[in-house]
Amino acid sequence: MEQLKAGLGAAGIPYRENEPLAEHCTFKIGGPARVFVAPQEEEQLCKAILLCRDSGLPYYLLGNGSNILFADEGWSGVILDTSALKSSIQREGCTLRAGAGTLLSSLCREALRAGLTGLEFAYGIPGTVGGAVYMNAGAYGGELKDVLTRVRYLNQEGQIVCAEAAELDLSYRHSIFEENGGCILSAEFRLTPGDPAEIQAKMEDLMGRRRDKQPLDKPSAGSTFKRPAGAFAGALIDQCGLRGYRHGGAAISEKHCGFVVNLGGASCADVLALCDEVRDIVQEKTGYLLEKEIRVVKG
Repeated sequence: MEQLKAGLGAAGIPYRENEPLAEHCTFKIGGPARVFVAPQEEEQLCKAILLCRDSGLPYYLLGNGSNILFADEGWSGVILDTSALKSSIQREGCTLRAGAGTLLSSLCREALRAGLTGLEFAYGIPGTVGGAVYMNAGAYGGELKDVLTRVRYLNQEGQIVCAEAAELDLSYRHSIFEENGGCILSAEFRLTPGDPAEIQAKMEDLMGRRRDKQPLDKPSAGSTFKRPAGAFAGALIDQCGLRGYRHGGAAISEKHCGFVVNLGGASCADVLALCDEVRDIVQEKTGYLLEKEIRVVKG
């Protein structure tokens, strides 16, 4: 750890020790990170990763923290906060290129300004470009793979490489980055010309649906369970009479049963226990086995 901190200091890469992770995720849950690194530039991010690897320390790449549940004990290694990167979006014709730390909402607004359609579904997803590519984020019938064309990333050998979307094994809430350990640096999206008024109307409609149906007033990590084949997790949970069901400070949302919310003071243990109880009840009553969509980070 001392070797890492010395390397970060020498490279001028900002970092803090014992940083509360509850302050860096939408669930507002989690203990401290031993070292929390906030690179400002892509070069600093790559350097920090190489320093972690050279030091033999585990690291975790964090985006906007919108699909994460951190352990109550925190993280004993290094958190690399990609949302701290200075973001930029470039346009070339119908193509938009954005850095990994760019908020999806910013990318969607840029597409609107450029009169480009295809990203409306992503407006309101509270994540970064890097995180969205990593899990092939989607909503309202759209997924990142529908518009993603190319990704630049740092591979395990320390090289910056480019890959076409077809090479990324993009499927429901999955990409090859879950297996190959690559760090997404930027992504390219191919859109199509559209009427700005229609694009804006669709974005506002989808955002309105989110406000009406989702518990945006309480801390959560979004949809807690993946959609099982042939059904919807929220409907199954509601069907089993679990609306409002709680364990400690965590509860199934009264507004949308697909969300587990933090009622105040919820722990990671509360959320995991609740998820296990709900999973078992739903399987017993319906035969469907629910799988968590949220990423649990512990270690």
